[in-house]
Amino acid sequence: MVPTEGNTVPPRYRYEQIADDLAERIASGEFAPGSKLPSRRELIEHYGVTEPVIDRAMQILRIKGITETLPGVGVFVAE
Repeated sequence: MVPTEGNTVPPRYRYEQIADDLAERIASGEFAPGSKLPSRRELIEHYGVTEPVIDRAMQILRIKGITETLPGVGVFVAE
């Protein structure tokens, strides 16, 4: 077994990685304020994960105020 001394960084969940990736893409201007993010289905295919993982990532972005969700319409970058 490999010793873990000095390794204080906990493993990150996939939904956190996806939320960070999307936040970086938004910050870089790939998704401009007011623009619609790709659909849930497109994100599932892009990241190769399940629906609940994308839902958690979207929840993180919404809580941080990075996105706004319009039910039945989509997820948009906050202005």
